[in-house]
Amino acid sequence: MTRAAAARIVESRFFVNAIVGLIVFNAVTLGLETSDRMMERYGPLLLFLDKAVLGVFVAEMLLKFYAYRLSFFRSGWNVFDLSIILVSLLPSSGPLAILRTFRVFRILRLFSMVPQMRIVITGLLRAIPGMASVMGVIGIIFFVFSVLVTKIFGRTGDDALEAIFGDLGKSMFSLFQLMTLENWVEGIVDPAMKLHPWSWIIFIPFIILTTFAVLNLFIGVIVEAMQNVHNEEQRRMAPDDPEKETTLEDLRQDIAALREEIRALKR
Repeated sequence: MTRAAAARIVESRFFVNAIVGLIVFNAVTLGLETSDRMMERYGPLLLFLDKAVLGVFVAEMLLKFYAYRLSFFRSGWNVFDLSIILVSLLPSSGPLAILRTFRVFRILRLFSMVPQMRIVITGLLRAIPGMASVMGVIGIIFFVFSVLVTKIFGRTGDDALEAIFGDLGKSMFSLFQLMTLENWVEGIVDPAMKLHPWSWIIFIPFIILTTFAVLNLFIGVIVEAMQNVHNEEQRRMAPDDPEKETTLEDLRQDIAALREEIRALKR
């Protein structure tokens, strides 16, 4: 078999769909292995199926490596798949036996096999720099408000408030709970307002800044990154048509021609 033929096989829709089906099937068998009742009745069969599917995955990796050679490692998704398969090949006994539990990560290969999932994951990875900037903004807001509430509420001598805002760590944890709006009224706001009725002046701006403003930036950054990846995927998958390609110079010429026609009509 030539390398070109091997590449056509691994890139064919039937081959990809078959691998996706095996990944889902293997995920089901791995889930069944967690049941003592199923292992008592079908343990040998489940272990055999697991080894058989792993053998197919190893053959897939070898076929891809034969087809692409060193170009195989240029794709991050290929390296991702290879890492999962290598972890699955670790011995089932000895000090590395615990790593065998990572076999369940095989289902993560769906991210590389299903285009829609691949777009989502690629978008998330590309959104990390923007998300890091947003996290920096949230970190600054958290630090400022943590120092503020610690100095105001953590030194009052009240046991309830000291348990919530007694030091910087407790204050940051309490503010995180406040940001998630989980039991924030009874657990955080009420104890503070019993001694300081004006404390809502601190809590309400914090909620607006974090929950309703800054966190929405995460969504905006992720959506924009996914949209860019989706557009790139569409351009990559679209058939090349030289007749449809329009350069900037062509646009300028069309605009100049339209202007000449307008001048002629005016005359």
